Amino acid sequence: MRGQRLTEYLIGTGGWSYFQARTKPVLKAYSEHFNFTEVNYTFYKYPSIRMAERWRRTVPHDFTFTVRCHQDLTHRYKLKPVDEAFAAASRIIGICRVLEAPFLHLLTPASYVFDDANTGQARDFFSSLNLKGVRLAWEARAPVTVELGNLMRDFNIVHSVDLSKDEPVWKSDVVYTRLFGKGEHNIYQFTDEELVDIDRKVLKAEARVAIVAYHGIRMNTDALRFKAYKDSGKFIPITAFTGIDSAKTVLQEDARFPSTKAELVKRQGWKVIDLTVDKRVHMSELLSKLPERVYSNVEEVIEELGAVV
Repeated sequence: MRGQRLTEYLIGTGGWSYFQARTKPVLKAYSEHFNFTEVNYTFYKYPSIRMAERWRRTVPHDFTFTVRCHQDLTHRYKLKPVDEAFAAASRIIGICRVLEAPFLHLLTPASYVFDDANTGQARDFFSSLNLKGVRLAWEARAPVTVELGNLMRDFNIVHSVDLSKDEPVWKSDVVYTRLFGKGEHNIYQFTDEELVDIDRKVLKAEARVAIVAYHGIRMNTDALRFKAYKDSGKFIPITAFTGIDSAKTVLQEDARFPSTKAELVKRQGWKVIDLTVDKRVHMSELLSKLPERVYSNVEEVIEELGAVV
């Protein structure tokens, strides 16, 4: 299937607890804006069947969950073919089935290296695992080896990556991307150009399904803007203003003073502003032009920006 004929985009965020909702259950309000969410809760705790059933009832019938595998399997038992690992997998696969989740997402830590021993044990584990129709997606934090790529291909496991940084090691019929961005940890916001580049990589994959899960600190805004772009071909603005006025609006959110230029760039530069009606950039593009000095308040920053921008 050609890239431009993708049959389905699943766009949302990692969890729904940070979604702003005043009058409805948060998940219900979230599902009115997005068609997908990745359940983060299941990485840390096993929800009860009753809880999972309530989640499923809360959303429309065509809403899609994917489930993060509990860390017992990936961090404690390390995908070894032992009874405890199979029990953990069975338990979380049961949650997938209640949620009608087509994908179970595995995350292995950087300490889980893909040497012959680990790769062989994982192969043995997957060979004996009954997935009951659920498909695996795997995000590997350690360097990906040829052996791991072969294992994923052999078991039809989707290679999950952050498309703002990497690309999958093998071409699958599904793209699964968890987007954190290029900042420290999850402190990042995507510009229009970066969102277009992410979509370009999705289209390049010529996949049947694209699962696009935002995880950055502005994940709800990023996901809504990406969805608007896919729906209309246009991006919604970040603020109600452009240029320096947009920068002022964003700085007023949480900028701390007194601050040096370097501190402002570090703490505020990752944010996105509306440079013009049709162009959004990182705040760092403006803040980097400031004179070197200590600033006492937002007004001083804006005054200097007015002189140099």
